[in-house]
Amino acid sequence: MKPAYRVALVAFPGIRAFDVSVITEVWGTDRTDRGAPAFDLRRVATDSASVPMRGGLALAPDRTLAWLSRADLILVPGLDDHLTPAPAPVLDALRRAHARGTTLAALCGGAFTLAQAGLLDGRRAITHWGLIDLLRTRHPRVTVVPDALFIEDDNIWTAAGTAAGIDLCLHLVRRSHGAEAAATIARSMVTAPFRTGTQAQFIEHPTPRADRDADTLAAVRDHALRHLHEPLTVAALAARAGMSPRSFARHFTAETGATPLRWLLDQRIAAAQKLLERTDLPMPEVARRAGFGSEVTMRQHFASRLATSPRAYRTAFSTRSATGSAAGGSNPIAR
Repeated sequence: MKPAYRVALVAFPGIRAFDVSVITEVWGTDRTDRGAPAFDLRRVATDSASVPMRGGLALAPDRTLAWLSRADLILVPGLDDHLTPAPAPVLDALRRAHARGTTLAALCGGAFTLAQAGLLDGRRAITHWGLIDLLRTRHPRVTVVPDALFIEDDNIWTAAGTAAGIDLCLHLVRRSHGAEAAATIARSMVTAPFRTGTQAQFIEHPTPRADRDADTLAAVRDHALRHLHEPLTVAALAARAGMSPRSFARHFTAETGATPLRWLLDQRIAAAQKLLERTDLPMPEVARRAGFGSEVTMRQHFASRLATSPRAYRTAFSTRSATGSAAGGSNPIAR
């Protein structure tokens, strides 16, 4: 049996209860009966003393910082007060973990903790849009990216505010265990397996002003998802929405945070990932059903977006060795 993936939640006074809950829900809930991988989540602190959090809550550590040397992934929650100094032993332990090559990830204001450790100096990072100026002011050597949901630089991940922590955690599951594992966890949490776009969509005009436009675009996206295997142009989707291509693109980006073409590419990559995990269909057929048109095009997009090839992805994440007999039925990506 494959050993459980070891995840460490770094705890010290001042961490946000919401981020602790997100990490615990994604990595600390046993879903192996639903086909999800096994995780070993540990709450790591400087000692065994209870860690106070806002609202009368407390976290009971079950490991000390020494356990970080065994972790496959180290997660740093955000802070209630974003200028809270982390204990020096925590900062030292995070530096050593990065030097060992362990993946580090900070949710929301957890980027300030990584910045305190000097781990973000000269690297790109993101935090909640309301904290971007503060991060730039307090840590001028950090290259703050203002418009991402999450970002990676040198095996260090940072995420924008609150819900983006869920996005990052699910992405890290997808990265290490495949799209199906992430989708299983997302379904259990009743959330989207991934969101496209940037946090700019939440700063102003998050949705089109007219309810009619929102409803229409939702119907257009549903149509696109059911016809990914067909050629889909912005002009054709705009016509279905009863808009000009220019107006459609503007409203679509405002609602989703991504251009229509970027959104379509994300959906096609996700569809291809599922086919590669669930079936042994030939690569040209996977490319056709996902809407790429050719294996070459699919391979190019996998390389640029996932830094891997479709074949390597299948080898790493295939969940079945049966034939692609699941091709029937009403699943649009299986036509």
